[in-house]
Amino acid sequence: MGKLDGRVVLVTGAARGQGEQEARLFRAEGAEVVVADVLDDLGEGLAKEIGALYVHLDVSREADWAAAVAAVKEAHGRLDGLVNNAGILRLNALLDTSLDEFMQVVQVNQVGVFLGIRTVAPEIEAAGGGTIVNTASYTGITGMAYVGAYAATKHAIVGLTRVAALELAAKGIRVNAVCPGAVDTAMTDPGEGASPESVARLYRKRVPLGRIGRPEEVARLALFLSCEDSSYITGQPFVIDGGWLAGVSLI
Repeated sequence: MGKLDGRVVLVTGAARGQGEQEARLFRAEGAEVVVADVLDDLGEGLAKEIGALYVHLDVSREADWAAAVAAVKEAHGRLDGLVNNAGILRLNALLDTSLDEFMQVVQVNQVGVFLGIRTVAPEIEAAGGGTIVNTASYTGITGMAYVGAYAATKHAIVGLTRVAALELAAKGIRVNAVCPGAVDTAMTDPGEGASPESVARLYRKRVPLGRIGRPEEVARLALFLSCEDSSYITGQPFVIDGGWLAGVSLI
């Protein structure tokens, strides 16, 4: 018996990184998974590999959400779980951030979560209840220099999660947020000029557990919040950061 047997769950940004690991784990736990992304080649390949449905979904576009839900209902007849995982990161000093750049991050990270909740919640209610897991961030709980637009959207996601949990509880829908610290995905790739060893040294110094997180670790938290193991939990942000938020070590 899988923890998600009988469930139909849509995962956004599922072509790679955290979303990919969530899609793989949810499928292994018995869910009918819907892989949603704008990276069609990667997404279709993953869906084929794990036996899932792929839908093209730009989370910032209302029409894409409507089309994705229609495709899921045609294939499975229902939808009772959502993981709002899609997101983008731009590194820039706040005073050097253009309005266009700021709004690009808002459209994907913040508006994408809002549209996901608004579009999918009625389907989850119609299915008899279920779960929504929003991907916020460590920076949705605290601040971090040079990620102003990103941190603003992740704070907003925590707020949206709490409001949605209050409004949707009576409809049988639990809403929670995962708040990862640094996780080893394409989003956190430092690019050229940074060796793997220098990156490893950085996280050994900054993170109490001494390393960067793994996307499969975040996937396990998303699974917990999507199954009956968390049946009495809603409206909460769950930090998964290796202890980074706990404080500063002087040693």
